[in-house]
Amino acid sequence: MEIITKNDRNNNERTVCSLKEIEKRKIVEHNDLITSVAKMDKVPLKIFELAVSCIDTENLPKDNTIYLSKEELFTFFDVSDNGKHTRFKEAISKMQEQAFFEVREAKNKGFKFRRILPIPTVEWTDYDDKVMIRFNQDIMPYLIELKQNFTQYALSDLIDLNSKYSIILYKWFSMSYNQYEHYSAKGGRRAEQVEAYRNPSITVKELRILTDTTNEYKNFTDFSRWILNKPLAEINAHTSFNVTYDKIKKGRSIDSIVFHIEKKRKADDNSYKLEDTAYQEDKARKAETEDKLAIEAMKSKYTTLLLENMLLSPFEMQDTKIMAGLQVHVYPLYDELKALRGLNGVKDHLSYVSSKREEYSKRNVAKYLKKAIEQYLPTVKRQDLNHE
Repeated sequence: MEIITKNDRNNNERTVCSLKEIEKRKIVEHNDLITSVAKMDKVPLKIFELAVSCIDTENLPKDNTIYLSKEELFTFFDVSDNGKHTRFKEAISKMQEQAFFEVREAKNKGFKFRRILPIPTVEWTDYDDKVMIRFNQDIMPYLIELKQNFTQYALSDLIDLNSKYSIILYKWFSMSYNQYEHYSAKGGRRAEQVEAYRNPSITVKELRILTDTTNEYKNFTDFSRWILNKPLAEINAHTSFNVTYDKIKKGRSIDSIVFHIEKKRKADDNSYKLEDTAYQEDKARKAETEDKLAIEAMKSKYTTLLLENMLLSPFEMQDTKIMAGLQVHVYPLYDELKALRGLNGVKDHLSYVSSKREEYSKRNVAKYLKKAIEQYLPTVKRQDLNHE
């Protein structure tokens, strides 16, 4: 690790990365880096993201080196007081003494772990506007070898995120939502798989690992406040996403979190404005898919059984969202039960669910029926296994 403050003779030959049109700058990273553990606080993480936005993957930086303007760097961090140079030096020192990524890559039957110091060398002078940043050669494959499994997001989305956890979650949401957009347009995944990218699930254990809070916020109320509620409030206020979440229980404890990601369409903000034509085409494509799923559901024998057991009303059958939800999330599970117990097994299950209809929430019939079959299927499988 080193901090160099002498002049580099070659500085004048290098191009300084300009952030004047910051809303147009993009960051591209490999998914393995996005899912890694960032062992650093907010400032080093934002410096790293800012530096990555200056990498041109079609014109790779010589010696893994890029140049930033001090003034634009201070503007990005909203530093305007007289002590900005001192604070900058302190941030760089802290980044090089404490900050590293713990990258986890799937290998064979487990994971391979690597600890990488992302930026070992930073150089600047007290009389020049340039700041030289040299990336660790070990981090470069995650920034330039991007033929597959990579994610792109807007630098402007990170400007107003003031929490390390907000940045980490935003990148994770971007990774998942980018896959949703890709497979929605290109195909190659089942409808329920595509929807899962827009509604990603993560166990609390994995979320603690991702946010480096395994030994912090042991009380779930505190965990929710600092790792979920506050970061999501920032993300919803300052980025291109609106995100909500549901807590999934296993027994009496919270086992996992399901996030629900929506992309904003904001005409007055070019940083994530969707073109009207593209937006309308995407909207029409989603509506067409929803209609097709709803028609399939209406033809299903399971819909008839739901009507017979008064778990679905004729009025609800006219709602394409409800019917599409049943087709995607519920009927595949009924197929599993049918394979194990036959159609009579499905009938018996729905008869039982109908007998408990006082617990039924009319606001979300698909969610209710999905929960009921998800709770029942493991019991059936366990009984069959014990019988064998």
